[in-house]
Amino acid sequence: MEIILRLGQFPAVAILGPRQVGKTTLAHEIAIQKPSIYTDLEKPEDFQKLRDPAHYLGLHADKLVILDEVQRYPDLFMSLRGIIDARRREGRGNGRFLILGSASNKLLKQSSESLAGRIHYSELRGLNPFEIEKPSGEPLQRLWMRGGFPDSYAAVDDQASFSWRQNLIRTYLERDIPQLGPRIPATTLMRFWTMLAHTQGELLNASKLASSLGVASVTISRYLDLLVDLLLVRRLQPWYGNVKKRLVKSPRFYVRDSGILHALLRIPNYEALLGHPILGKSWEGFVIETIINALPWRTTPFFYRTSAGAEIDLVIEFDLDEYWAIEIKASRTPSLERGFHSACEDLKPRHKFIVYTGEDSFLTSDKTTILSLAHFIDELRKRTE
Repeated sequence: MEIILRLGQFPAVAILGPRQVGKTTLAHEIAIQKPSIYTDLEKPEDFQKLRDPAHYLGLHADKLVILDEVQRYPDLFMSLRGIIDARRREGRGNGRFLILGSASNKLLKQSSESLAGRIHYSELRGLNPFEIEKPSGEPLQRLWMRGGFPDSYAAVDDQASFSWRQNLIRTYLERDIPQLGPRIPATTLMRFWTMLAHTQGELLNASKLASSLGVASVTISRYLDLLVDLLLVRRLQPWYGNVKKRLVKSPRFYVRDSGILHALLRIPNYEALLGHPILGKSWEGFVIETIINALPWRTTPFFYRTSAGAEIDLVIEFDLDEYWAIEIKASRTPSLERGFHSACEDLKPRHKFIVYTGEDSFLTSDKTTILSLAHFIDELRKRTE
């Protein structure tokens, strides 16, 4: 397991991920394998224990200390640095702290300033197609519909899953976000999050959203940053290389979990999804998130779009001279638009793919490979072996 490996290499390891994705479950599985102590900083009694961190952690000097929801106590990082450095001087440096957090950039900023060179970051994402019964057919449809949160996917039926996701959304709006500091009315943020779901995968019109919410454009940027930091929204940057075309410079935004997207849009089941206008963008976001989560280190995802309409849904940059172009289609009979061909003429990708909802794989006359999501991930793994 990667986390165990990293604990042998670093004094501290941080597992980042949204609430209810399985961070605590994973930490308890790790705790079984070695002497450990678990503290949840959402509990007043555990928070109080760490008011004097040097004393409390000194009582457990030979244990792995698991600190859950650590973003609740940002001042703790400076104390951890002193403890880590003292242990290093004693020749006992690694595997001391396992840190769990539900916020990304904020937690990274707090810890990187205090624990630079002493901490490894790992993001725990939702279930992927290779962690379910099989990455195709009905199980894949259920994962797409319900999303990757384990409790949502494993719910007894669609209604139970839908209710679970609605409750998770309310928890974020009414408890988690206010505890992190921003004073944003829950109804306002819910409206914004829902508007974002309706514009899934599109270039964001901040002025239009601001007008609809009755706020300034800079406030829209602040809301976006918040949802990105909470690992609930994906900001996909445009490709910006040197081609003689006017390139779109605005990012695209996706609700990262497809189940949360469907809950925000009140889509209760797969049959309702098939008749909803968001179908194509929902599949696009689901595929993009799955692919990005499977990308090897130092591989960069983009989208490509020119002002003239040449467009590629996802571009993977492996090296400066190697690109893969991926078009994503929620169809069993996919076809390519002229804009994709024009974009490929600009970018000259090494490989071209269409990821669709079917199961077969075949090559088109213009050497574009049409394949399922599972088969594409297999191709990605072959490239990185």
